[in-house]
Amino acid sequence: MPERADAIIIGGGLAGLVAAAELADAGKHVIILEQEGENSLGGQAFWSLGGLFFVDSPEQRLMGIKDSRELALQDWLGSAGFDRLEDFWPRKTAEAFIDFAAGEMRAWLYSMGMRWFPVVGWAERGGGMAHGHGNSVPRFHLTWGTGPGVLEPFERRVREHAGRGLIELKFRHQVSRLIRTNGAVAGVAGEVLEPSTVKRGERSGRNVVGEFELHAGAVILTSGGIGGNQELVRQSWPVARLGPPPKKMVSGVPYHVDGRMLAIARDAGASVINADRMWHYTEGVTNWAPIWPNHGIRILPGPSSLWFDAKGERLEAPYLPGFDTLGALRRILSTGYDHSWFVLTQAIIKKEFALSGSEQNPDMTSKSWLAVLKSRRGRAAPPPVEAFKQKGEDFIVRSDLRDLVTAMNALAGAPLLDHDRLRMQIEARDREIDNPFSKDAQIIAIRGARNYRGDRLVRVAKPHKILDPANGPLIAVRLNILTRKTLGGLHTNLDGEVLDVAGAPIPGLYAAGEVAGFGGGGYHGYNALEGTFLGGCIFSGRNAGRRVADG
Repeated sequence: MPERADAIIIGGGLAGLVAAAELADAGKHVIILEQEGENSLGGQAFWSLGGLFFVDSPEQRLMGIKDSRELALQDWLGSAGFDRLEDFWPRKTAEAFIDFAAGEMRAWLYSMGMRWFPVVGWAERGGGMAHGHGNSVPRFHLTWGTGPGVLEPFERRVREHAGRGLIELKFRHQVSRLIRTNGAVAGVAGEVLEPSTVKRGERSGRNVVGEFELHAGAVILTSGGIGGNQELVRQSWPVARLGPPPKKMVSGVPYHVDGRMLAIARDAGASVINADRMWHYTEGVTNWAPIWPNHGIRILPGPSSLWFDAKGERLEAPYLPGFDTLGALRRILSTGYDHSWFVLTQAIIKKEFALSGSEQNPDMTSKSWLAVLKSRRGRAAPPPVEAFKQKGEDFIVRSDLRDLVTAMNALAGAPLLDHDRLRMQIEARDREIDNPFSKDAQIIAIRGARNYRGDRLVRVAKPHKILDPANGPLIAVRLNILTRKTLGGLHTNLDGEVLDVAGAPIPGLYAAGEVAGFGGGGYHGYNALEGTFLGGCIFSGRNAGRRVADG
């Protein structure tokens, strides 16, 4: 007889761990199926920077930030741009998440031992209109311990329940079919893959060594998105909104983030909505020490680097570093090229450059204040950034602008940049530094950012002239498109129940995390405010786990 449980969870990432912990807390027997090895428990969240979106938190108040549920909802709806009939549940989920982020979320996570860096980050600053896209105030709370620090309390709960026999962890189990009985999803079937000896994140084998069939009262899909499957990303690409998909992209997530469960769920009658909504970054650089195929890392820029398209034209507002991700993506692709450039100084890279990911922030990941102080003080940038500057194929360092442009053209493989044109634009910008006021939108934005205590202390360099040798050397960084998040997915209601094409719940089938667009089938709408990916996994995983536990 096939093995049976109260619930089967497909995917051992953050959303799956949250759902499993909630179910086992209620005394339910849970099986977690994960196609990768045991060292991959936690999924993509392990590699993340660990940012969480809170509203009116103690950390915000300490930094002098006035936030509110109303302001956060204004920002969310202005960014989401919900405009489709099927956006009913995504919008309901977004509103409920804002209530959660402004309410019990922080206290609940704090009670499990989670802590946050005291300086709140200001991510995705927006397109320039109060009612439009972007965060009006800093809301990016960096978890102490980064992504592993977010996973820690949930993995601990799951391991404790596994020790008591309430949770079974089955690794290298790849689901290929959902079993429906009398209209309800009542189990899963698939293949047992060969044991894996690769390190976390590396590409594992897919040789089949057995088969399995499992039954349960409920199946919860927490299998992630499509960011590691570039073919599927291009198939889903919103050409009308962003232009043709890039020919070259680097991957911000491991290879196994392949989206296969979306098609399997659709075959079982599930509805997939907003598949053309996605979140890819423009500031990707090729990892000089890759872990997964085509491994890219995102630069988290402050607002001071000069941003040029592939032809050497400076990006206009609001397409400034850290302001409007998808707007900048559309602007860059409009040139017919896939890359763009940052031009900056050592003074800027030292204070403003950070790299996304737990492995690129070993000081924060280690939870060592001493390591943080050693890493973030001094003439040099943090060691991981300096390592990319010295070893990364996308970084160029020169003392002279003409030499810099020559090297940039050599790296691009074509003489797309004109030295005189680039110099004219940089010199024009530099002249704006002579006064405490300016007509240059980026200079205005830099000075506005420094009005926030956190940016002035640790994030935004003092305005200075790019071509002044005292601030050098000059640095150019070729920026690639970096695949990352799926904003659409399985259509669910607020309880995580998966809906069919008629909008009715499919009995026994639930979804949470990225496979469900982080809730509802796309609770971000068209744009993300950052810190909302991990938060969406936690929120939707908790909702689904508690709904199944309640029967």
